[in-house]
Amino acid sequence: MTRILHVLDHSLPTHSGYTFRTRALMKAQVAKGWDVAGVTGVRHPIPGPAVETVDGLTFHRTPPIAPAPSPLREWREIGALAARTEALVKEWQPDLLHAHSPVLDALAALRVGKKLGIPVIYEIRAFWEDAAVGNGTGREGGPRYHLIKAIETHAVKSVDAVAVICEGLRGDLIARGIDAAKITVSPNGVDLDLFGDPPPRNDALAGELGLAAGDAVIGFIGSFYDYEGIDDLIAAMPALVAAEPRARLLLVGGGPMEAALKAQAAASPVADHILFVGRVPHSQVELYYSLIDILAYPRKKMRLTDLVTPLKPLEAMAQGKLVAASDVGGHRELIEDGVTGTLFAPDDPAAIAAALARLLRDRGSWGERRDTARAFVEKHRNWSSNILRYEPVYQRLLNSRGR
Repeated sequence: MTRILHVLDHSLPTHSGYTFRTRALMKAQVAKGWDVAGVTGVRHPIPGPAVETVDGLTFHRTPPIAPAPSPLREWREIGALAARTEALVKEWQPDLLHAHSPVLDALAALRVGKKLGIPVIYEIRAFWEDAAVGNGTGREGGPRYHLIKAIETHAVKSVDAVAVICEGLRGDLIARGIDAAKITVSPNGVDLDLFGDPPPRNDALAGELGLAAGDAVIGFIGSFYDYEGIDDLIAAMPALVAAEPRARLLLVGGGPMEAALKAQAAASPVADHILFVGRVPHSQVELYYSLIDILAYPRKKMRLTDLVTPLKPLEAMAQGKLVAASDVGGHRELIEDGVTGTLFAPDDPAAIAAALARLLRDRGSWGERRDTARAFVEKHRNWSSNILRYEPVYQRLLNSRGR
């Protein structure tokens, strides 16, 4: 039986796109008959036992480290995760180390892999330097940005195989001189066990939120980061309400921009059409999907959003919902304009309002659009089939080491 140790930044019970992708991947591997476990670094945010089983998956934790300034802190993080991983490898004897971004995890796994002769595959979900820019903690083009990019490139060249979640990341690595044959694309997918059976509209929840049966509900479900462009969506609401008076905006989630977005919404002339729900348990997310007609994802145009595909639009498609999103590279890999969804110009509230108004006027096309998008997810973005992309990579690495 193939035994895989996933080296992770954080995991369940934390809820994020990162942890849900990890869960889906590990669950699919378990269903395949593989033996899997995870080890998380010091950035895992929820205190707990040294070994924790969540949703049937086992995660080993790295103990906390003393505070230190950057870059000493990051160096110590790598060392702590490497030490925890090495001890676990000696105990559990995995065949492969599957490290996941950020690059700190890859560097820790490389230390252990080289020392103990275990193949390392590095899965990149976003480049750390670009994620820092998107989250407002870094600046594109600065010294730190270029240093992290150089470290990332070094890690990619050093590991035995690389997986990326989309073609944008693959193309960027090839432009850096990485052999295309070394890179596998394992796209974001949907766990249809979680999102495969959309529930009917929850009238009781709608009543609690003040949503009437005839309202046209635009929704955003996700994290409130600046690059998500939720401010542009709020700015689009006056024009949308002028065109469609029963339009309502339902915002589900939270994050760094929450206070600023609530202040913006409160100052809007259509403030009574904008509703913040806050974070909700993952088990209840589909209840909120049931209330929404169109999921809107107005990501701003930048390197991060052009290179990286998000997960949420796929979940919306699996729920049989219409999707409208900004025309950035990451969305274009998921959405065919006018077929599986609608694309509008990024960073442009007027374009958002116009696109949503057109969709609301064209209800006759909704059924076909929903069915086409759902079929796309089932055929091309289903985790039970996505997992097959890893199998030949794993087998090649095992064969090369005589395992």
